[in-house]
Amino acid sequence: MKNTLIFGLLIFLTAQLQGQQIAILKYRGGGDWYANPTSLENLIAFCNTEIGSSMDPKPATVAPGSSDLFQYPFIHMTGHGNVHFNAQEAKNLQQYLLSGGFLHVDDNYGMFDYFKKQLPKIFPDNQLVELPATHPIFREPFDFPNGLPKIHEHDGKRPQAFGIINNNRLVLLFTFESDLGDGWENQQVHNDPEEIRIKALKMGANIISYVFKN
Repeated sequence: MKNTLIFGLLIFLTAQLQGQQIAILKYRGGGDWYANPTSLENLIAFCNTEIGSSMDPKPATVAPGSSDLFQYPFIHMTGHGNVHFNAQEAKNLQQYLLSGGFLHVDDNYGMFDYFKKQLPKIFPDNQLVELPATHPIFREPFDFPNGLPKIHEHDGKRPQAFGIINNNRLVLLFTFESDLGDGWENQQVHNDPEEIRIKALKMGANIISYVFKN
């Protein structure tokens, strides 16, 4: 495991020197990992323009068990349905996250219960904890004094941000009852008002900013 961690850190350092590419996680289990096809490109464009990042305009696609996972400092995961990780995939994800990687799981409605069942395979000794509104991820570069914003309505529940924290670093973020990815999509997909889309993109920019600073 030590060699894997060192390898991962070297990959991340190289990525920072050469520019960054982020990726979407192509998981198994039957869930629609490919949901929100325009969301990441729009988030990247917003971040490159508004917060001075230099990400590749096209996101990659990566499988949880692939060694390519370590090339990307930020992995996005979304969908509505079932998720399944085998032992090798779970171990690879654990090593990726402990070596400096970051996983953002954005529940597109219906993923939460499925993902919770898979999480102990990755972190058997950790549980998701709700992040307070004072967490740095809500404070810069854009201020969200009430925490995670509500983008799309599903069950009338409040939006919640859950995380896994390792050595004082947030390594996994699960956004629930918010649907940020829908807000990142092209405007004509959901016909969201511009202020809702901008709110979603600003929160996404906060996540990206946190990843590259921590």
